[in-house]
Amino acid sequence: MSDTFTLAACAEMLWRDRPMEFRVKRLTEMGFQVGLWNWPEHDLAMLEKSGATFSIMNGYLRGRLADDEGAAELLKTAKETADVGKRLGVARLNLHGTGLGEGGLPVTPCGTVTGAMWLKARDTLNRVADLAEAEGVTFTLENLNLPVDHPGVPFARAEDTLALVSSVNRPGLRLNLDLYHAQIGEGNLIELCRACLPWIGEVQVADVPGRMEPGTGEINYKGIARALKDMGYRGPVGMEAFASGDPEAALEAFREAFTI
Repeated sequence: MSDTFTLAACAEMLWRDRPMEFRVKRLTEMGFQVGLWNWPEHDLAMLEKSGATFSIMNGYLRGRLADDEGAAELLKTAKETADVGKRLGVARLNLHGTGLGEGGLPVTPCGTVTGAMWLKARDTLNRVADLAEAEGVTFTLENLNLPVDHPGVPFARAEDTLALVSSVNRPGLRLNLDLYHAQIGEGNLIELCRACLPWIGEVQVADVPGRMEPGTGEINYKGIARALKDMGYRGPVGMEAFASGDPEAALEAFREAFTI
């Protein structure tokens, strides 16, 4: 295991023909923490007994950042999720600019983000930080990409999530900096990591194109790992990627890239 970073992997994207119980057990046996998506889809009693350490899961079920109705729904379901997160010991509860539906598409697409929406999103995230403080949990806001996976999601770019989280600037709200999404949408990944560093809660990785493990595409993850180490990052790195072949080989490629 890396002696610099805590490594995790998204169980939803690996061994997709095997039950979740197998995936969680095998990731734990291999020395990885476990990432999840939406908790209602899983047997919570099984997860609780699994012995796994859960790095991250979706921190809400429905809602949006930038309007009153959406914010109320996001905060309501975030409270439910915080209760589940505490039960499972999940380290970070993840948010997006709006709820995602089938295929990662936004439930409520947004073509233009107005100034009023920015102000409302910041207010909603302050209320999320209040909830985090009251419940003793940490929420993260994840950047996504618009061209390939998530067209119509507001506040999707890393520059947007950084602007929001840094303006709130409270310990219960951090960045989930997804470098796969950032490479598609923005690039300049090492400098992006440097700009985001004070607010990063987790770094997530997959290669481009294809969203598979490090080493299958254009991103020099070994170089990024060295840069993260040099700039003082010692936090979690999660592989949110499909396997190009054998999932265990994909996990070992990820481990090798981030063992510095």
